[in-house]
Amino acid sequence: MERRRALQHSFSYFCLSSSSILYWCIFFLVLLFTSATNALVKLPENTTIPAIIVFGDSIVDAGNNDDMITEARCDYPPYGIDFDGGVPTGRFSNGKVPTDMLAEELGIKPYIPAYRDPNLKPEDLLTGVTFASGGAGYVPLTTQIAGGIPLSQQLKYFEEYLERLNGLVGDERTKFIIKNSLFVIICGSNDIANDFFTFPTVWHQYDVASFTALMADNARSIAMKLYGYGARRILMFGAPPIGCVPSQRTVAGGPTRDCVVRFNDASKLFNAKLSANIDGLSRTLLDTTLIYIDIYNPLLDLILNPHKYVYMFL
Repeated sequence: MERRRALQHSFSYFCLSSSSILYWCIFFLVLLFTSATNALVKLPENTTIPAIIVFGDSIVDAGNNDDMITEARCDYPPYGIDFDGGVPTGRFSNGKVPTDMLAEELGIKPYIPAYRDPNLKPEDLLTGVTFASGGAGYVPLTTQIAGGIPLSQQLKYFEEYLERLNGLVGDERTKFIIKNSLFVIICGSNDIANDFFTFPTVWHQYDVASFTALMADNARSIAMKLYGYGARRILMFGAPPIGCVPSQRTVAGGPTRDCVVRFNDASKLFNAKLSANIDGLSRTLLDTTLIYIDIYNPLLDLILNPHKYVYMFL
């Protein structure tokens, strides 16, 4: 347990939004899961990560919103200018999203396709897809506001995915893939920025403590449902310092566009509750590697102390 906590701390420290240090993210991720693959990163032998399966919001959406009537879509320039061919794919990025880079570094495939991509090939199901949707949140109202795909529907798509996978490779292989695959859940930013701090009606029903508790409880429920489907390697990412992203600093950061303290405090409160929930659940589900990943502190340190990281970008 002490080794795992030490590795978690190291992983959290290195896992920043930069491909130049993504190697270290994968390195510590590998140590945490003690798994192997024919990868760019050399892993221990005898086990494998056959696929990466993703749930969440725009951070890891690869185009699931492209055919939807919603503002939460980006299938138009300049998005995708650094992706293969310079074509927008629905990723909320100039290029790849974090789980694409994770899949590439693990040697699984160059990127994780959107499950709802009309060009999805059957063989793509064997190595993983993303069900994530821009605008999604742990609280159902959050996704309704944005017009994305709620986590409940993402899970229904996953059930459909299981049926399709079973039809391709049979029940035994399907169970193997699900048991050994890496499940990644990244969500929560929209709940804080676009729901709680945007709509006064929410304030009348919740204070920040009860709202973040609702978020954390719903996140735990997602992890438990994935466990029920057979998932045994699950990563739950905390919320970033949402008060420091450009949009929130512009809207609520005042004339000097400072980080918005109350937004960041809400992120920290949610992260503490999510971490406690995941820790408690991991003690109950003894045959599962269920890990909370802190991205708040390393990202905040990068934002506030960029000089410390200059050498990483040279």
